[in-house]
Amino acid sequence: MPVDFLTPEQEAKYGCFSETPTSEQLAKYFWLDDTDKELIWNRRGAHNQLGFAVQLGTVRFLGTFLSDPTDVPPVVVTYMADQLGLDAKNFGDYQSNRSHWEHMNEIRSIYEYKNFTDQPGHWRLVRWLYTRAWLHNDRPSILFDFATARCIEQKILLPGVSVLTKLVARIRDRASENLWKNLAELPCTEQRKLLESLLQSDPEKKKTHLDRLSTPPFTISVTGIKHSLHRLQEIRQLKAEYWGTSGIPAKRLQQLARHAVAVRSQAIARMNVERRIAVLVAFAKIYTQNAQDDVIDILNRYLTDLFAKTFRKEQKERLRTIKDLDKAARQLREACITLLEHTDPSIHPKVAVFKKVPEKDLIQAVQIVDSLTCPPDQTLAYSELLQHYGTIRKFLPLLMEEIELQATPAGLPILQAWNFVKEHGDSSKKRWKNAPLVGLNTNWSKIVIDKKTRTVNHRAYTFWMLEQVVDALRRHDLYIVGSVKYGDLRAQLLQGEEWKAIRPNILRSLDWSLDSYESLAPLKKELDLAYHQIVENWDNNPAVQIETFAGKQRITLTPLQKLQESETLKILKKRIQDMLPNIDIPQLLLEVNRWTGFMNAFRHISEAKSRINELPISICALLISQACNIGLRPLVQDGVPTLARDRLTWIEQNYFRAETLTEANTRLVDFHSQLELANMWGGGEIASADGLRFFTPVKSVHSGPNPKYFGTGRGVTFYNFTSDQFTGLHGLVIPGTIHDSLYLLQCVLEQDTSLQPKEIMTDTAGYSDIIFGLFGLLGYQFSPRLADVGESRLWRFNATSDYGILNPLSKRRIREDLIHRHWEDMLRVAGSLSLNKINATHLIQALQQNGKPTMLGRAIGEFGRIFKTRYLLLYLNDENYRRKILTQLNRGEARHSLARAVFYGKRGELHQAYRAGQEDQLGALGLVVNAIVLWNTRYMESALQVLRNRGHTLDDNDIARISPLGHEHINIVGRYSFILPEEIKDGRLRSLLYRESNEIE
Repeated sequence: MPVDFLTPEQEAKYGCFSETPTSEQLAKYFWLDDTDKELIWNRRGAHNQLGFAVQLGTVRFLGTFLSDPTDVPPVVVTYMADQLGLDAKNFGDYQSNRSHWEHMNEIRSIYEYKNFTDQPGHWRLVRWLYTRAWLHNDRPSILFDFATARCIEQKILLPGVSVLTKLVARIRDRASENLWKNLAELPCTEQRKLLESLLQSDPEKKKTHLDRLSTPPFTISVTGIKHSLHRLQEIRQLKAEYWGTSGIPAKRLQQLARHAVAVRSQAIARMNVERRIAVLVAFAKIYTQNAQDDVIDILNRYLTDLFAKTFRKEQKERLRTIKDLDKAARQLREACITLLEHTDPSIHPKVAVFKKVPEKDLIQAVQIVDSLTCPPDQTLAYSELLQHYGTIRKFLPLLMEEIELQATPAGLPILQAWNFVKEHGDSSKKRWKNAPLVGLNTNWSKIVIDKKTRTVNHRAYTFWMLEQVVDALRRHDLYIVGSVKYGDLRAQLLQGEEWKAIRPNILRSLDWSLDSYESLAPLKKELDLAYHQIVENWDNNPAVQIETFAGKQRITLTPLQKLQESETLKILKKRIQDMLPNIDIPQLLLEVNRWTGFMNAFRHISEAKSRINELPISICALLISQACNIGLRPLVQDGVPTLARDRLTWIEQNYFRAETLTEANTRLVDFHSQLELANMWGGGEIASADGLRFFTPVKSVHSGPNPKYFGTGRGVTFYNFTSDQFTGLHGLVIPGTIHDSLYLLQCVLEQDTSLQPKEIMTDTAGYSDIIFGLFGLLGYQFSPRLADVGESRLWRFNATSDYGILNPLSKRRIREDLIHRHWEDMLRVAGSLSLNKINATHLIQALQQNGKPTMLGRAIGEFGRIFKTRYLLLYLNDENYRRKILTQLNRGEARHSLARAVFYGKRGELHQAYRAGQEDQLGALGLVVNAIVLWNTRYMESALQVLRNRGHTLDDNDIARISPLGHEHINIVGRYSFILPEEIKDGRLRSLLYRESNEIE
């Protein structure tokens, strides 16, 4: 790989003070202990003492000595001088003093600093870097930063920048070559030929077999299911399931598979043999897993649609026959009235009834009611559903042949039903009498089992079995070997020797003890204290009352009143808005790139160093095409090479992907978090989660129904985080709007910006005790806004504790025995989640099991009740806390409003059929919104400084309530300019606007 992967700016920052150290860095690297001071006092003269101290701090901080030891920020000299009681001015005499060479050698000797090439330190560094490169495949610049940090940590003096870049490049090359070698050795000669044939073109489809097999099916129909099964069959011909890849890092395997799909087949064909086979092996291995998951996804969607469609059809049929039903009901009414009013003993009741309603008509009325109505507990439109049995049989044998199911103990009855149908299929009715019926609920049993003959209706049984199988796969009671989405979660948890080895680090990082009693002790005290605090403050808290409804006491909470804006806040908002320069969205993105270099995150998929000129302009155009939902056509400009269609298409294929969008977003968030104004809004410890809904008019497996948001169509939810600094941290695309809260923890764990929020705020919907418990285990505070506090339950440890007015409402006790019994398993779950060994969403689904939690789920839920009750008590007791939650949720909603304004094209509809395309486009939207937030924040910060300089008195409380989400000054719609003004090309800001409203009043 090229060794010149560092930018000139990165090279210039190497081994020197590129920025002034923060207070935390000063305390960590420049603090002098008694041993340090004793050595320093042995120097002659204040300038030598101060110089020795500065050199010691410098090598600790930078990992190297400076050729000019006085080239340090003044704050460093002052910090050292204050510790030593010296005058910082003495440091000026150190520059001309040659003793700094002696000091450097002394520090190296006394503090045991080693040269870069000294052994065994150099060998250990190389081994550590190789392990890192093998496991993670970090970008060269990232690995370079790790190498620098490792040298500093191990007291290895940094070499020249070219020496370290060459070492990093060599190690990455070696790790990649070993990966290719190991993968290329897996297939036999025949399998290699099959892999190579993937690069050949399919004459019927006019695309290569690789492109065809990498494209997931999107048609929700029997044809779509059969297509997905045939695709799985074809991929399985490569026999990738039998290749042992346990020694290959899963992340590296996935990266290679993504690479195979992202680049053109011609590019793969041009690779050397070993690398080419390795890329194709990774594709075959990963896409065998994906193809299985795609089959189940389509089956799930098809069955959901089929059940809904048959129910709607039956309802429609009932409406069509409502007149017949009305007539029959009226006749039966007349008969009943006659019977009830009959008093003449000389006339038989039947005679009286038949005189009013003829017997023939009455029999017919009963038959009509019987045929047009169903029992009140019947929710299945079975008569319509069973008509589709023949359709199901078109794919069922192939499905059962290709999908091999296994079960946990809870899923064994369903697996037995699956195997029974697989074995008997359309065989005689006699054999079906032995069909396993464990788990058959009342609703289904009325359809499956004939009341008179007690025989099994094989068609109804098959539909019941399929419904149960899909539900069990979602709960992971059934699993598919080798599947990612529907695999065995138990195998993904830390266990055995691996868990024992890593357990001390997990306990330390999460701050738990292996002793459950020791871990629960402080939580008991905190919960007891929270109860006493709210009781003591009860009389001063009129918003909270206890009222009686239907003989039961419940808590009522007065809603928060809208916080009115002061006149000073209104004036401040107006002044700032009037000062912000008008700008086109492309110029805004390019200017933000000047500050942050976020577009450097977009790298070619081949990892080769890009030689393309003026890449930022093209990246900018692509970001706008995706974020504004307008496509490339409005951005292509004839005669402008950087905006030529072919160039933009090529860059989109090779530079735009989830990992580059994520890295670019991280750079924006990190830069924004350093701004003073951003820190006046929040410190990054808080974030809120909410969903942004998008209608998807195209056919897509990865979309779902919700009449409230999508009418009769389908859509997706972009479930995303907003920090207390208004920046978006991470997002997931969810089909429809199903159970947003299930994805909450996954979002938290996957975000990797410098902001690490510990309190997550959401709307009320969907929280559970298990979610509280998992958040608590991982050190997070889950804080949902409570719409109906009266429905919430309070829990306690001690039955005899006196909580005054809350005693009647807090009788439920937390079951400590469950927590103690499952404590280590709970820690194992937390450790697996913190290390990303297991998907959080899949785990929560498995623990909850449709409202019937497993024993481990119950234990985690009991643990969650501690945190939930403590949170509820704080929420009720502190109005400021409730307003804090409301404020943060409002920030998330306001950010979504800005996203809607940006995503204006195609009526705001998402025209992406595949999940990857949906994630990339909505990732680009989040990135552009963050760029707007950053640009606004920086210019608002500048405007505030101008106002201060002009003599305005600014209230910090007012500043905390202004928002960087305005866009009136930004041209989002229309023709765009990609040319930056000369005044800002060197990093300066634009001139603020000056209007009369900004004059001092």
